[in-house]
Amino acid sequence: SGLGLGRPSQSETLQDALDLAFDTNPALEAQRADLGVAREQLNQARGAKAPTVELSGSAGYESLDTTQPPAFGLGDRPISSAQLQASLPLYAGGRLDAGIGQAQAGVMAADAQFDGVAQDLVLNVVTAYVDVIRDRETIRIRANSVALLEEQLRAATDRFEVGFATRTDVKQAEARVQGARASLAGAEAQLQASLAVYDAFVGQPAGDLVPVSDAPIIPESFEAALEAAISGNPDLEALRQSERAAEQALRSAKGEGRPSLSLVGTAAVQETFDQEAVDFDPILGQVQLPPDNYRDTQLRLLAQGSVPLFQGGILRSRVRATRLQRDQARLQTLNAERQITASVAQSWNSNIAAEQAITASERQVEAAEIAYEGAQEELSVGTRTTLDVLDQEQQLLEARLGLVNAQRDAYVATHQLLRAMGRLSF
Repeated sequence: SGLGLGRPSQSETLQDALDLAFDTNPALEAQRADLGVAREQLNQARGAKAPTVELSGSAGYESLDTTQPPAFGLGDRPISSAQLQASLPLYAGGRLDAGIGQAQAGVMAADAQFDGVAQDLVLNVVTAYVDVIRDRETIRIRANSVALLEEQLRAATDRFEVGFATRTDVKQAEARVQGARASLAGAEAQLQASLAVYDAFVGQPAGDLVPVSDAPIIPESFEAALEAAISGNPDLEALRQSERAAEQALRSAKGEGRPSLSLVGTAAVQETFDQEAVDFDPILGQVQLPPDNYRDTQLRLLAQGSVPLFQGGILRSRVRATRLQRDQARLQTLNAERQITASVAQSWNSNIAAEQAITASERQVEAAEIAYEGAQEELSVGTRTTLDVLDQEQQLLEARLGLVNAQRDAYVATHQLLRAMGRLSF
């Protein structure tokens, strides 16, 4: 049996594992939060073009004292003020539109990165899932091999005791048993490593895993797969959007050297509350004046503009820096295209090789089983030696293990190709 065969179970399917991984994976949650940040940055960029309204106020006391006549309203008195100001940017040298474009590209880049992380998680879970199945099947095959070799050792010992085998036959069988036990221990250690990887990606230990179904369908030609990867790979799309964001950042940096114009409206009011004051007139004597309240109001509508004249070379330096960042983003996109091309070629050829290996391994297993059965029969009539039977058993073991590994490799290679194409869906 291999990846497609085994004892049926409903305890845990590949889809169950994917569901658990998507519910608990912290890397995916972190990328989801990053996407939320990018969307808020877009809201902030759009808000920079909207009007702003501010309301401010103050209240307190002021103290007046003067030696100049006439001296009215001296002493402490309450004072309060309020101001409402609205501002609307009219022109900012293209910085605001560039900021919105940069933020939009950032959202699309973050969305593509989220898609890439999700597809990576699918690939990792699929790989971990079939690795556990492969390792468990490997242990089953090696355990059967140990049992067969132990039986061969017992048979060789029995033949030796009755004089139909040599001590060499017994030692050869014993050596094969010990080697098979060592290989079984190595397979068990490999299973523990695969189980740890599975736990890390899925979020819980592997149960009784249901064998996987047939692998998804891939394109009929390498050219079609490569075209799909260049147009649909999420990592490449994220880099393209980052390049677009860098281009908008360059526009924004250039806009900092241009004039800006805003429309500003202000409504303000100030009230002064005079407390009762007593002034002295030398002719009339002491006179007490009633308290007075004063209110000042102000309405203004202004067009405010500014022109940067000298900034110590800072603005020109920012333009040069953002231009270099734009060029860097372009080179990163070009490099990613080459890497994806190589990845598609590698996955495509790996899939072909694995499928061919499956066909060859199936034929090898069939032939090795017949040869092993024949060697056992010939051993019983004395035309074969114990070593011949052990060699045939070893060939059968290698054929069965080769088939299991080929099935795993073909399944993983198919998903690796789909990941490179950006079509590894959940």
